[in-house]
Amino acid sequence: MKRFALFMFLIFLAGCSSNSETITTTSVTERLASNLESPWSIASDGTRFFISERNGAIVRIEEDGQTIREEVHLSERLSNAAEAGLLGFVLQDDFNESGLAYAYYTYDANGSPVNRIVTLKYADGEWTETDILLDGIESGRVHHGGRLALSPDGVLFATIGDGAVPENAQNPDLLNGKIVMLQDDGTFSVVSMGHRNPQGIAWSAEGELYSSEHGPSANDEINKIVQGENYGWPVIEGNESKEGMQRPLLTSGSNETWAPSGMTFHKGLLYVAALRGKAILVIDPERMEIIDKIEGFGRIRDVYSDGESLFFITNNTDGRGNPSELDDGFFTIQSEKMVIIKE
Repeated sequence: MKRFALFMFLIFLAGCSSNSETITTTSVTERLASNLESPWSIASDGTRFFISERNGAIVRIEEDGQTIREEVHLSERLSNAAEAGLLGFVLQDDFNESGLAYAYYTYDANGSPVNRIVTLKYADGEWTETDILLDGIESGRVHHGGRLALSPDGVLFATIGDGAVPENAQNPDLLNGKIVMLQDDGTFSVVSMGHRNPQGIAWSAEGELYSSEHGPSANDEINKIVQGENYGWPVIEGNESKEGMQRPLLTSGSNETWAPSGMTFHKGLLYVAALRGKAILVIDPERMEIIDKIEGFGRIRDVYSDGESLFFITNNTDGRGNPSELDDGFFTIQSEKMVIIKE
């Protein structure tokens, strides 16, 4: 593996009685894989990584850096609609014993894109759809949503876009524009509504759920999700307000676009992948302010934390970026401390 870049991240100065001590923390970014094809989600079983690609493959990355593109056998052909394909992907908590994972994909039915959530079984280096958990979510040419994540207690959550029909987000009879969760009886219930195209969800150490959401051309949002609340789209956006609807904790404003996607909490901070923003936004969740940006890699689709290191995938081959010969890439960011004692 080759070192890709070195960034200065934080500098702290501390004094003591006879010596002054300078503690410098650096972040080392290392490329772990290259030539991914429109990757979308990062998952890990603790030793290996699995990355979904929109074209319908899952790439396995071994500890030694070996990269294997594995077949995924789905019951329907993937849709060719913009932003569609094999999207969300997460391993079940018992994956090492069961070989089971969840996936979210878009296919075509009667000429229109439809979203579906399924269970995949992993065996002999291949993935096979075994059960359909949620189906028939009609979508549009864009705004499929698609993020899957497990809550701290192992419950499956999914984000569903409005399917490019804004009024769907306020229709309680449709799942478009909603965040949903899997119930014990195998059905899905609505957690929140009024979303445009949510593509990221993550839980804080306190168990609070956050989401990222694409605005119409700006006004991208970071929200704290509360069961049963309405987040306003398309009635309100950005910092607009209306009784009975929630305003975002943080917005890009009317003059900036992030196009936020995957997100994760890492060592007390919230990291959000930004596609149009071409960065990882580093957010202080207490002040809800962007305190740093990790840039220089182009479009970022997803971020993942194992508790010690941060990982991310670029998305420069999705037709909207400027890919290099090595794109798309899978990277890790590791913090290293260097202490210098001055007399």
